[in-house]
Amino acid sequence: MTGADYLLPLRTKLRSMRTESFGADPAGARMERIRRSPHFVDGAFQNPVGARIRPSGSTVEFAKTYFQKEQRALRTPNGAVPVHPTTLADLAALPVSGLRLTWMGHSSVLAEIDGRRILFDPVWGERCSPFPFAGPKRLHPTPLSLAALGPVDVVVISHDHYDHLDLPTIRALAGTDTVFAVPLGVGAHLERWGVPAARMHELDWNEAATVAGISLTATPARHFCGRGLRNGQHTLWASWVVAGPEHRIYHSGDTGYFPGFRDIGAEHGPFDATMIQIGAYSEYWPDIHMTPAEGMRAHLDLQGGRPHGVLLPIHWATFNLAPHAWAEPGEWTKDAGEEADQPVAFPRPGEPFEPAGILPVAPWWRALSPTLAHPWRLAGEQPASGRGPAPAARGDLDLAGER
Repeated sequence: MTGADYLLPLRTKLRSMRTESFGADPAGARMERIRRSPHFVDGAFQNPVGARIRPSGSTVEFAKTYFQKEQRALRTPNGAVPVHPTTLADLAALPVSGLRLTWMGHSSVLAEIDGRRILFDPVWGERCSPFPFAGPKRLHPTPLSLAALGPVDVVVISHDHYDHLDLPTIRALAGTDTVFAVPLGVGAHLERWGVPAARMHELDWNEAATVAGISLTATPARHFCGRGLRNGQHTLWASWVVAGPEHRIYHSGDTGYFPGFRDIGAEHGPFDATMIQIGAYSEYWPDIHMTPAEGMRAHLDLQGGRPHGVLLPIHWATFNLAPHAWAEPGEWTKDAGEEADQPVAFPRPGEPFEPAGILPVAPWWRALSPTLAHPWRLAGEQPASGRGPAPAARGDLDLAGER
């Protein structure tokens, strides 16, 4: 360090120490575009409705819950997750119906829609963390390698937390011909990691791009962004509507429940399938992640208030990011689907299925978990059938808050 280095601002020094995994801050023309966004107010992107993005409640009480021995044991499977050994044969033949989904774990989904292949939030890394030696580690292996996945037309990113935007995965995909669709500001990370600007569509909410005959629209979500300790909220978060000539699908990304689902459904729905976040919820951060009951309500809102299409639960089973039991999101979502008479698919990671065909519905997680209580059905609570008030938020603290 030279004498001149002592004159540098602290923020500049800290930024110079950040590893490549932290990504890059928007600057120049990208930052000017961000400032022009109607959703960028007072120097930060704002949620569609108010949301607390920092954990609330007592830190001491949370620590007691999180580190309690019996509860910790419930947060991981007690055996090997039954990953479907996805092969090229699984994916070689075109889907008979024109739409096939393959959940790869967490929020990563390969959607084959009307002859095109869309990959949502691909995370093939071992940890959702900026460091290879620390942070939440995968609870099951990836069903297949990225190389075995085959060509992808579009990679869609919902936001820049580590469990949705993974450096080694993006670097591998940067070496292909795929196009990226990302929320406004996220392109700065991708450019640092080798993705040419010419292969990116960087969208604000309600903006759309068309790639190979498929329309991709960034739609609002209730969440936040950031890959470091100091997050300026300068990169947007989004849910996504993907529409082909024959089919429409929706990916929620990470989001708390909000009335905007009805608006998205009214403008873009109904959907043949929705991919809805139902894990890593908590009473300590009720505004930025949904419980299974809220996830079911969101799906119904998107479908005009009635059961329609298929719900694929995402954002669960792959990483331990909250104090709730590992299998709880699947168990409670199964309850919510039965109560609402809404078809829900429960594939094993890597298991392809067609929403118009026979759905995988076996509760495979039960073999890896003790019997779970179902306390979310509160006395007097109406079914999540599109009628009555939205279910109350409950849950667990998301330790992926900065990821």
